[in-house]
Amino acid sequence: MTDTTKAEIKPLASSRVRALPSDRVSYIEIGEDSDGQRLDNFLMRLARGVPKGHIYRVIRAGEVRVSKSRAKAETKLKLGDVVRVPPMRVAERSPAAEAPAAPLAKGQLEVLHEDRHLLIVMKPSGLAAHGGSGIAHGLIERLRATRPEEPFLELCHRLDKETSGAIVIAKTRKALVRMHDLMKEGGIEKHYKLLVKGDWVNERRHVKAPLERYLLSSGERRVRVSALGMSAHTIFTVLKRFGVVTYLDAELKTGRTHQIRVHALSEGFPLAGDDKYGDFAFNKELAAGLLGAPLKRMFLHAWKLKFIHPVTGELLDIEAPLPEELAQVIRALEKTND
Repeated sequence: MTDTTKAEIKPLASSRVRALPSDRVSYIEIGEDSDGQRLDNFLMRLARGVPKGHIYRVIRAGEVRVSKSRAKAETKLKLGDVVRVPPMRVAERSPAAEAPAAPLAKGQLEVLHEDRHLLIVMKPSGLAAHGGSGIAHGLIERLRATRPEEPFLELCHRLDKETSGAIVIAKTRKALVRMHDLMKEGGIEKHYKLLVKGDWVNERRHVKAPLERYLLSSGERRVRVSALGMSAHTIFTVLKRFGVVTYLDAELKTGRTHQIRVHALSEGFPLAGDDKYGDFAFNKELAAGLLGAPLKRMFLHAWKLKFIHPVTGELLDIEAPLPEELAQVIRALEKTND
């Protein structure tokens, strides 16, 4: 490409780039959504489907330029930088993956807190936090479709598909980076409400069993207690005993995959309605109304988040009320046990 041709190209703002052309060079102006991001991570987000090895090769070869200069993979992009991206062919995707995410219906998502940097919403059970592993679109993809005017929306953490409750989304890269730092430092207090089968051992219990991820022969991801696993710490506190089940609060001190579910099971108390680690015969009885109201999902809800806002310094104390399908089970149990 000649210098004259290059001069005639108007760079696209990174927030407006949805796909890279595979037959020509692109010039992308860095907006707030990518300010401070590493060059390699920016390209991987931009060119999803392109092998990582190819991305690093074009960077090393000098085919990617930042404001007309050669750059390294770890180069931090700045607001207003213009990135030259060579043609890159993205692997073909399935029709389902190509289909745009459907916006969330009005009233489908309850906003618990919102400011310029953070959005905290209540994720319903049955909706994955993000797409992948056979799920075309999750909460974050549908949220972007619902709010196309937002230049940047990224998950700060995740909740299992079956888990409902408060989830934090960053609206700026500054907030995302600082939220991740806050989580690494243990600066976020996270509480969940859960129902387990049986009469829990004591009023308050620290479980510090290490957890290891593994795959079933089917390829499904699972977690188990193992000395080879990563450290994990959950504090369980009894909220109310109902004989056949116990209502608990779980405070997460670490954030491992399926941590609460596997820690509760390791103590001999499977979560009510858990279709991965639970008591399947018991779950059928719960769905049929054993507790006085039908329970047809896993009883695990992220009900409380408490932390210092990573940008403003404000103390945020967020509570997400129990969804009606869980609240009616608790009401039925309290009525029976009065």
